[in-house]
Amino acid sequence: MRRKDPLILGAGPAGCAAAVVLARAGAKPLLVDREAKAGDALCGGFLGWQTVERLRDLGLDPAALGAYPVERLVLYGPGRPLEQALPRRAWGLSRRALDTGLRELAIAAGAEFAVETVREIDGLTVVGRDRQWETESLFLATGKHDVRGTARPRESSDPTLGLRLRLKPSPGMARRIAGKIELHLFDRGYGGIVVQEDGTANVCLALRKSLLAEHGGEPHRLLAALASRHPHFALRLETDWRDVRVDTIGSVPYGWSTRETIPGLFRLGDQAAVIPSLAGEGIDIAVASGMAAARAWLVGGAAAAPGFQAGFHQQVKAPMEWAAGAWRLVERPYLAGPALAAARLAPTLLTKLISATRIR
Repeated sequence: MRRKDPLILGAGPAGCAAAVVLARAGAKPLLVDREAKAGDALCGGFLGWQTVERLRDLGLDPAALGAYPVERLVLYGPGRPLEQALPRRAWGLSRRALDTGLRELAIAAGAEFAVETVREIDGLTVVGRDRQWETESLFLATGKHDVRGTARPRESSDPTLGLRLRLKPSPGMARRIAGKIELHLFDRGYGGIVVQEDGTANVCLALRKSLLAEHGGEPHRLLAALASRHPHFALRLETDWRDVRVDTIGSVPYGWSTRETIPGLFRLGDQAAVIPSLAGEGIDIAVASGMAAARAWLVGGAAAAPGFQAGFHQQVKAPMEWAAGAWRLVERPYLAGPALAAARLAPTLLTKLISATRIR
């Protein structure tokens, strides 16, 4: 099937943002996703203040979806906890709720939607299980999942893995994390915890593969070990966490971004740049890249892809470097301790770091 209007592979925040902008300008983008309904993706769940502004520009208000307001950041690491107000209000919202809202917005704007499992991309030809498309413009928005033919490089000797579990609502959890997002720091990893719209606590961990390997590759064994060493983290898990499913994703290329592409291929979201998750900026990169790519296509068509990609790389370069530096600090306790001590003495240091990891 031959298409001149863009084909968007992936109906997450990046793909849907692009679809909304394109459709409202008169294009007929086709959104292709392997799932008919949005699932609860492992990554995401925290919406920063800039992200919320972009979403509202698109016509989606997270507060109207029941998003949980977040006013403060708490860091648990060596020494006493460090708590500080965020520069502006943020929100906790599940990917299921966010992606469902964005899909509905895109379809209402005029985007088409198709369900297909894509097996390979050859140039600008998308090969699915049941059909294939040849297109002049492909927006690649598959998140952290690579498609054969467009895989991102993975060169780390000790790659980063992602783990996630959702804890059911409880009075204790609601009391401890009310209005906060927490980062729990430990050797070779960290865990982020935020309450979402249904009262559940989303617990996401980024950690080195070697740490999981030391516990037999078993996520529940690793979590038990972390709880035994970190009492604040143990309190968040409460009593029934062992019965909760742990979702995993392997070899996340944090710190990677692409500066070049072929005409017609627009890389969006995590396919454009993968910022360490402790920055809380992943969804913003997704939405911003989708909107920017759509605007570039509306001006220059398929030929605009290389210029868009190079420009977006420059836009995220500095925030990515700051976030990567922070990640290197917090995953080493002997560095995290002095860094947190300095932040306690000079709270503006943390504020400046938060600002430096935001994309403009």
